[in-house]
Amino acid sequence: MAMPRRYGMSALALLLALAGCLVAAPAAARAPATCPNQPRQPAPAPSGVPWTQQRYDQTMLNALADGRGILVAVIDSGVDARNPQLQGAVQAGPDQLDGGNSILDCVGHGTGVAGVIAARPSAASPLRGLAPAATILALRVSEQTETENATPTGRRGSPAGLANAIRDAVARHARVINLSLVSYSDDAVVRDAVNFALASDVVVVAAVGNAAERGNPTPYPAAYDGVIGVGSIAPDGRRVPTSQTGPYVDLVAPGAQIVTTATPDGRTTMDGTSFAAPFVSAAAALLRQYHPELSAAQVSAQLIATADGGRAGPGYGAGVLNPYRALTERTGASPNPPAHALPGPAHDTNPAGAAATERRTLLLGLTGLGTVLLAVLIAVVLPRGRRRSWRPGLRELPSAPAPPPDHTAPAFGPPT
Repeated sequence: MAMPRRYGMSALALLLALAGCLVAAPAAARAPATCPNQPRQPAPAPSGVPWTQQRYDQTMLNALADGRGILVAVIDSGVDARNPQLQGAVQAGPDQLDGGNSILDCVGHGTGVAGVIAARPSAASPLRGLAPAATILALRVSEQTETENATPTGRRGSPAGLANAIRDAVARHARVINLSLVSYSDDAVVRDAVNFALASDVVVVAAVGNAAERGNPTPYPAAYDGVIGVGSIAPDGRRVPTSQTGPYVDLVAPGAQIVTTATPDGRTTMDGTSFAAPFVSAAAALLRQYHPELSAAQVSAQLIATADGGRAGPGYGAGVLNPYRALTERTGASPNPPAHALPGPAHDTNPAGAAATERRTLLLGLTGLGTVLLAVLIAVVLPRGRRRSWRPGLRELPSAPAPPPDHTAPAFGPPT
């Protein structure tokens, strides 16, 4: 079992970076109510059920949990709540970029991330979020994008703005924070905010970035202790070549040809570790709903312990996210799931846990055997003792008449 090294980017076309940039303090008076430039037309989404929904059987999964009652913070470029499949799913939080409304999204990145997590079912669309009843807390911090030749463009946020957004998410009672952004600078203010969120029992998930072919620079916040770092795989299960590799990768999840919500409406297709991270955030929301007694550290450990392994290398971490196993399997990170919710026998994937279970089973078996032997002893010895008037002896006297059957001894059998 791959245990978390910590308790523990963006799309090829959309990379949010926060490295070393400072932005003047936003003024609410000049915050735009609409995007100054019309967002570019999103790529059309393919027809039919998205491949991710074929990989994760959501009918079976959402019969156990759908994210209801769990607030997931999407710290990103904002979330466009006008999309029909996000209506009623989004709460607006403070905008650290302009001081305005975090449900304004001028580049569509945060809207796509939110759709992976919580797109509501619709008769007009085959798309469905992995946690379709979860609530999204939109927090706007940046709108930098990356062109197809990896050239960054657009406004970047500040480390202070990101740190403020993380603390805002905690203050507003988010149970999971999704960070589909990356900085290649270790900023103390961001590190402190991440540690604050983890200490506040919040699951923090971050994309590991798309710079594998550009030297794998260390990505933050994904590289911080306690954060679940997420890489991306293609429909064939192989790591996307641009998905970064290193010890900061804990899990991989779908991150290519991802069908999700677009701004202002409709669907689009996106790529990158930015869109792999929200699958893990959604799974964390399902787990927090299904097992509310688990701490954030236990949720992180459970997601990692139940990943599907099979591929080696630093780019895969513990393996591919498996939300259904995370909900239903017993590991050292989780208690026994409710018996009524399990369709079949659970599997203990923790060797130490399995050994402890075997010891408990043996002890219970020996205790039960001792109880049965004691009961049999009472049933046999007590009547004979009565017939002898409690005199010691090895056998009945030949001259003694046979007594009538004794019906006072306890009977043993299955409980009724």
